[in-house]
Amino acid sequence: MGSSNGFYSEEFDLDAKWLIDPKLLFVGPKIGEGAHAKVYEGKYKNQIVAIKIVHGGETPEEIAKREARFAREVAMLYRVQHKNLVKFIGACKEPVMVIVTELLLGGTLRKYLLNMRPRCLDMRLAVGFALDIARAMECLHSHGIIHRDLKPENLILTADHKTVKLADFGLAREESLTEMMTAETGTYRWMAPELYSTVTLRHGEKKHYNHKVDAYSFAIVLWELIHNKLPFEGMSNLQAAYAAAFKNVRPSAENLPEDLALIVTSCWKEDPNARPNFSQIIQMLLHYLSTISAPKPVIPDRIFTSENAVLPPESPGTSSLMAVRDVLGETPRTQIEDKPRSFFFCFNQCY
Repeated sequence: MGSSNGFYSEEFDLDAKWLIDPKLLFVGPKIGEGAHAKVYEGKYKNQIVAIKIVHGGETPEEIAKREARFAREVAMLYRVQHKNLVKFIGACKEPVMVIVTELLLGGTLRKYLLNMRPRCLDMRLAVGFALDIARAMECLHSHGIIHRDLKPENLILTADHKTVKLADFGLAREESLTEMMTAETGTYRWMAPELYSTVTLRHGEKKHYNHKVDAYSFAIVLWELIHNKLPFEGMSNLQAAYAAAFKNVRPSAENLPEDLALIVTSCWKEDPNARPNFSQIIQMLLHYLSTISAPKPVIPDRIFTSENAVLPPESPGTSSLMAVRDVLGETPRTQIEDKPRSFFFCFNQCY
């Protein structure tokens, strides 16, 4: 599978070791949807999994771009393994582009925090989640990968709500590659300010950046973990990005403990080179954790569990994408049928 300028060749080949037989995939209810893909709960062999079906695109240019992104994502998922990255199980490109990963039952960090409001997480739990995220990012960066879309929607909890795993590599890139940073890269509210500049916006020039964009996003997520409030509250996503990029506005760090305030404010500094790397961030978080007292149990009002258990994967995994649970109940749940339908049948029904 070759690449030039970050885009894959027309053959669009996937390594055979990544491929799974789509006839062994059985699809249940839809559990998530994004701009470029839908995610379903399903089964693969004896395991409950998340099945991400990637939209193919309409125009030849769009199709080529999405195929390149899909091939890149699969390659990264196979390559990187860590306990705080969702496990990759396999992929197929026919009849559609599909990525299969472990299914985590705890829902997204976004929905978990919403269920806790207006209460805040216990500080040890919040810092523990932050450590999970930082360790996942340290692993990615050690492989030369920038995630570029670090936000609570892409962080998934295990069933016991004790561990966070990073998901969705749809926008991840190898740091050695450069490309135009556009508004669709990452999510405005969590994006680093260097992704914008008046020159870039005015003339559409290429914007070079490095892995420190993820440190900025981490700072915003950490602030949110501590306060359990939406960062830049009262602003739209676009207003928040504009304020951060052109006015150097940040959420208030005044009410944070001194050590945590130092972590947050150093990670969201305007100069990317002044931000710490994730190895340093982990050490700072561990130091702070050693200074605070033992936690009191904090349990959300509404704990949701699935009747489906995740069975151990038969083969080693890596990292992966979303496993969005319907914690808020906006999507009606249906039980996976005792005799699951074939992947092809479900695909025809869904599209």
